[in-house]
Amino acid sequence: MKKKLYVFSNALLFMGVSIYFGTGWSTAIFQFPVMKQLTVDNYYLHFIPQIDAATNFFTFLVTLLVVTSIVMIIGEWKTRFRWLPITLLLAVVGATCLTMFVVFPVNDILRKGIHDPNQLRQVIDRWKLLTQVRVGIWSFEWALIMFYFASKAYQADGEQ
Repeated sequence: MKKKLYVFSNALLFMGVSIYFGTGWSTAIFQFPVMKQLTVDNYYLHFIPQIDAATNFFTFLVTLLVVTSIVMIIGEWKTRFRWLPITLLLAVVGATCLTMFVVFPVNDILRKGIHDPNQLRQVIDRWKLLTQVRVGIWSFEWALIMFYFASKAYQADGEQ
């Protein structure tokens, strides 16, 4: 039963990392081009409700990622794989800190209302740049967890 719970926890970790990875790339591919059409009159409706919904969801998701990363660290502590969940946890915490301390203030500027088109463009460009950095971190997290699972599969294959 303990092993099944560990596998389930690892699956939840993979799911959470994949959600971040997919959401980030989806934003970059599909939303960034559309952001050129945002104006001081329409940006709020097309930006703020989505940001607020994402913040609520990802607050839950980050908690899940931290807990399942810790479970994986404990499960892998005496193996050569322990550095993978430790690095993953550090990346999750890093992306979360970047979001909380750098992205959220940009979101707050947008939430308060912008009436100058030049300021809107600057703030949106800053938000896009910060999101690109986060997509890089989220991609790293996904590659790390995939490397973990591939290494485990390779190890299991070698044992047969």
